[in-house]
Amino acid sequence: MIHYKTKAEIELMRISNLLVSKTLATIAAIIRPGISTWELDQVAEQFIRDNGATPSFKGYGNPAFPFACCISVNDAVVHGFPTKAELKDGDIVSVDVGAFINGFHGDSAYTFAVGEIAPEVKQLLRVTKESLYKGIEKATQGNRVGDIAFAVQHYTEREHGYGVVRELVGHGVGRHLHEEPQVPNYGKRGTGAKLKEGMVIAIEPMINLGTKNVYHDKDGWTIRTEDGKAAAHYEHSVAVQKGAKADILSSFTKIEAAEKANANLCSDYSNESIQAIAV
Repeated sequence: MIHYKTKAEIELMRISNLLVSKTLATIAAIIRPGISTWELDQVAEQFIRDNGATPSFKGYGNPAFPFACCISVNDAVVHGFPTKAELKDGDIVSVDVGAFINGFHGDSAYTFAVGEIAPEVKQLLRVTKESLYKGIEKATQGNRVGDIAFAVQHYTEREHGYGVVRELVGHGVGRHLHEEPQVPNYGKRGTGAKLKEGMVIAIEPMINLGTKNVYHDKDGWTIRTEDGKAAAHYEHSVAVQKGAKADILSSFTKIEAAEKANANLCSDYSNESIQAIAV
């Protein structure tokens, strides 16, 4: 069942999502070689709680996810466990954050490049980030979920030859962290649930440099690429509007500013068109 939100509820969701964005910006300011993902998780959880919210992910699922953030490094696609292993130059780090406040969840993710990364990985990040906005462009009333899915798949898989993960999808979000409809990153135009005003969905391309195939790590949560190649993940929560473009409730603006200001991060994989859309 799809839960449609009122305009007032969407504004509450904007608060949740902007808190997530600020949390990711806080992470962007401190990521560096030598810091552990466990430390990043601790900072994120403290920031969320200091702002009157609770981490959406902590305690979620069965077995219960034990951390505030999903932090996935290099070949880990999503759902990575923070650890005390230190990040090193050349790592890419997907940080997925959820926050619950005022009765609603916010959900967003961003992939960071630590130090200098390989050119092919830079392109993977750029294309994956661009594909997110190509999907968002299709999140308009009257379209269908398949239109979003096709836009992401066509750009990443057919135009650039990357692997689009099948086992994991975007989703509705609201009073529950995961709601209907599912929002895959692959599919046919004109198929799936019809997009209507009041729907709030998390669109999240999960794109692999090599094969689309993945497997579960022994921790029961972390999803890794089968061939060990890098994976990228970006996510926005958006509200479908009547007669207008999707309303992006999360924001990358502060994240990108912190990313550029942090000399330990590579940010030159983005281009101006992406920055313009993100603002």
